[in-house]
Amino acid sequence: MAEYRINQAKKKLESGGVITIVNGVNDGDTAEIYGNLGFEAILAEGEHGPISWDAIGDISRACDLWDVCSMVRVHRNDPSLVTRALDRGASGIMVPHVDTADQAKLFASAVRFGPDGIRGQFGGRRALGVSDFHRKANENILAVPLIEDIVAVRNIKEIAAVDGIDAFYVAPGDLAQSMGHTGDTAHPDVQQAIDDAIGEILKAGRIAGTLVSDATVERYLKMGVKCLGIAPAPWLTAGAMAFRNTVAQIS
Repeated sequence: MAEYRINQAKKKLESGGVITIVNGVNDGDTAEIYGNLGFEAILAEGEHGPISWDAIGDISRACDLWDVCSMVRVHRNDPSLVTRALDRGASGIMVPHVDTADQAKLFASAVRFGPDGIRGQFGGRRALGVSDFHRKANENILAVPLIEDIVAVRNIKEIAAVDGIDAFYVAPGDLAQSMGHTGDTAHPDVQQAIDDAIGEILKAGRIAGTLVSDATVERYLKMGVKCLGIAPAPWLTAGAMAFRNTVAQIS
């Protein structure tokens, strides 16, 4: 019989470690690059990006080669979308705009088979040859809802009390927009809302996540954030600009 692949990112979080999720990795080759670099999870972008259902299978297989968690952000908190992404091989799911405890409960239920949840009965490639698949799948799914509206921040105590969630991820971009500060995540009110939400998540004894950069990662780690999201484009831009500047100075 085949062995079910343990979700090492989930295991690391549960043991008190820190994981980094690389955002917007939409093909298997790129997933392997970040897996080789030692990141714990990659996020295929199904809300804003071009990810296809076919690609999820290839991405998840590439991630398996490096023991990386293959996450998919679906475009809404819909159990049918969650089931399909998991059946295609995703080992983690992120859903947007979780604003209430009931919405968080729906998500926690959607990623699990019964009796713990309502995930549709199928399984996909991860079920092939695996004994006791349903239990093992339930134990190895990484579930991360996005806290990205000011109403969610106001409801964060109730949301953070929901079981079955691995990390509550505070997303600054949409949060800023919901507060009337579109494009200005650095606004003091937005930063305060982020800090307040993270504080309440940690106070509840739960794992907090948020988007970080080179400039902010130390601050959030010191706050106690364990689930870090990063956008790789700024690294590419910085490296490319440094190279272009060198060429311009010497040529």
